[in-house]
Amino acid sequence: MSCRAAARPSGILDRPSSEIIFDGSWPVPVPHARPITLTAAERRTLTALAYSHTAAYQQVIRARIVRDAARGHSNDAIARRHDLSVDTVRRWRGRFADEGFAGLADRSRPGRPPRLTPVQVAEVTALACQLPAETGIPLSKWSCPELAGEAVDRNIVTAISASTIRRILARDTIKPWQHQSWIFIRDPQFAVKANRVLGLYAREYDGVALGSDEYVISSDEKTSIQARCRCHPTLAPGVARIMRVNHEYQRKGALAYLAAYDVHQAQVFSHRNAKTGILPFMTLAEQVMTREPYASAKRVFWVVDNGSSHRGQAASDRLTKRFPNAVMIHTPIHASWLNQVEIYFSIIQRKVLTPNDFTSLEQVENRLTAFEQRYNATARPFRWKFTPVDLESLMARIERHKQKEQNLQQPAGCDHQPAALALAA
Repeated sequence: MSCRAAARPSGILDRPSSEIIFDGSWPVPVPHARPITLTAAERRTLTALAYSHTAAYQQVIRARIVRDAARGHSNDAIARRHDLSVDTVRRWRGRFADEGFAGLADRSRPGRPPRLTPVQVAEVTALACQLPAETGIPLSKWSCPELAGEAVDRNIVTAISASTIRRILARDTIKPWQHQSWIFIRDPQFAVKANRVLGLYAREYDGVALGSDEYVISSDEKTSIQARCRCHPTLAPGVARIMRVNHEYQRKGALAYLAAYDVHQAQVFSHRNAKTGILPFMTLAEQVMTREPYASAKRVFWVVDNGSSHRGQAASDRLTKRFPNAVMIHTPIHASWLNQVEIYFSIIQRKVLTPNDFTSLEQVENRLTAFEQRYNATARPFRWKFTPVDLESLMARIERHKQKEQNLQQPAGCDHQPAALALAA
């Protein structure tokens, strides 16, 4: 035996030929691919993950590796199929064989040591939760770069990037660059008025079901609809191009659009005028109440907000005097969202008036009239989802808010009044 043959590791020549490859010098053992056997449930889970459009890409690739391995493909074939290295395929195949689905998750990594202490993170978060004006900064709201600069100016940190600020705030879902407006209910009869309106939408009035000859009309005005004639013609959409509307325009006047919407019949009646007022509103009421089935109806309820054209008891008396079967119902103050005609106005704004490119007010009126006819031909009643149960929940939240404010304002050492007594006072 030659010296070279004698130097080979013992046991190599005793291996089966399928486990030995010869490269001209030494036989090298080839590791066997780990066998993968799946249950029916595991196969379904892997298949769903392999074709997922929402899962992380790494998880999708790992699922495809295991799926192909379970089908009997070799590591080399799987690597070529997914453009991966053989080592990558071998790693995830082995992890799944040892640990199942838990093996496809990333291992915990120590990562870079944190550069900010918990106290610094808390101070940055507290700064973001303050209004800039309260800190003497002439801004209406914070942005991440401005927070980063302010944190350095206050010596909270020596240096910090806007992206680090963003990551800190993301942990608690704090977004000081956004805002949302709200309005507090100040109508003392809010619950009573709102419940009456919601009852009418459910075909009830003061707890009594409406008859077949009783109707509910939701009415309001959409003011200042302008005719804006663009200085250059609007370009229609094209291939890889959206509609283009010139920014410059000439004003061709404005009008008010008064609408009455039959809540349960999904029919719209309208009147257009140069401005709003008592006379235009009564003209709309005349248009509706002199036609059937409203002229001979037992009662026609008109749901309106508190606009100047139909505000207060005087407007209610005026309508009833002119039409004895008409009953005006006011929504609570600052609660026009309870008026269903506002939904129709939003449709008008989105489908008819935006983008606004009209050469004259006559063109605006013609467009509104044509759309109204089109709408009445196919419309169905709105699916109103705000119910009296939701109203009770809202009022309970308001009550809790009032009680919390009272407790905060109560002087030290004074007995707390019950919430009901305090509100009554």
